[in-house]
Amino acid sequence: MPLFAKKHKIPLGIYIHVPFCRSKCQYCDFYSVTEKNDRLLDGYQDAVCTHIKEAGILAPDYVVDTIYFGGGTPSFFGADGMAAILTTIRKSFKVSSSAEISFEANPDSVSDRLLRRLRSEGFNRVSLGIQCDDDNILKKIGRPHNYAQAVSAVNRIRRFGFKNLSLDLMYGLPGQSLQDWEKTLANVLKLQPEHISCYGLKVEEGTPLYEYREFCNLADDDTQADMYLSAIEILGRHGYRQYEISNFCRKGNVSRHNLKYWNGDPYLGFGPNASSDFGGQRFTIIRDLEGYIRNMKTGKPVLQDVQTIAPRERAGEYLMMRLRTVSGIDPKEYEKKYLLPFAPLERNLIQCKERGLATKTFDGRWHLTPNGFLLSNSIISDLLLIQEQN
Repeated sequence: MPLFAKKHKIPLGIYIHVPFCRSKCQYCDFYSVTEKNDRLLDGYQDAVCTHIKEAGILAPDYVVDTIYFGGGTPSFFGADGMAAILTTIRKSFKVSSSAEISFEANPDSVSDRLLRRLRSEGFNRVSLGIQCDDDNILKKIGRPHNYAQAVSAVNRIRRFGFKNLSLDLMYGLPGQSLQDWEKTLANVLKLQPEHISCYGLKVEEGTPLYEYREFCNLADDDTQADMYLSAIEILGRHGYRQYEISNFCRKGNVSRHNLKYWNGDPYLGFGPNASSDFGGQRFTIIRDLEGYIRNMKTGKPVLQDVQTIAPRERAGEYLMMRLRTVSGIDPKEYEKKYLLPFAPLERNLIQCKERGLATKTFDGRWHLTPNGFLLSNSIISDLLLIQEQN
């Protein structure tokens, strides 16, 4: 062994929050603005690039292996801005040659110019927000596209050489029946994406949909559950492996970036309202585009809610996040990492197994079943309570 062994760098994910949208969807509570002018676009880009340069100095021991541009609508922001930010990341951090580099897009803002530029810059994964195949429902929820545009966008994405495509879908939408949802799945499967995300509609307070939720024929909890279980069955039958509560993929096409969140790996977020988990601390950037631009320009703080995470809290996060995944939790890993007994948790999981909500694999790992995923919030809450008592 050499006297000075080469130190292995720690894998790091980077998330860029692009807070620009053509219009706000009726259900969306993510931070974004619909105003798009040169002052805001240039100010945002300058602020993010400055922030990235400052952070890169603090991360010499890390190698970036995933980069994710989310929003908002990154494709609405434009290729030139995304390319400039990606260049700044490469100059400020060590970026792996095999990094997964993703961007979110809406079908209406996918153009040949955007795809050509981003493909040439090294972007290799697209997450396209389709939601459903019913134009009337898309209009009800404020989506700025129709299904024909979604199909056209997929064809364009393929034509420019992207071989890792994820499609985002939603179920439980206004007026959507189980049969409607299954028709959406059938049509989307014809597009042959590598990855599919299926999210149940959640009506968040403060969104337009919340104000008229009683009048738009939303699916009840039982219908949403039927839709969810139907998705698992249909997608599984067509070769899509469920690896997380809401995510399905063909072999080898998991979202490596999203797995960082579920596995508790470090990541840095840039842009207003982006979150980070880095250096043993968790923190969020202020939810204010103008304030973010101004503070980065003047050297004032942009972070808020900075917390140092105690080991016991990390143990709770391990349960919360890993039980979202099909790989689940490993008793030996849990005890070794957090120095806490697993036996009290296992007694509860055995009870869940008897109810068909959890299962134990041959190698001793515990994970939830599809029916268990439907009740994951209450199951995890019970486990966290047991953890606090031991």
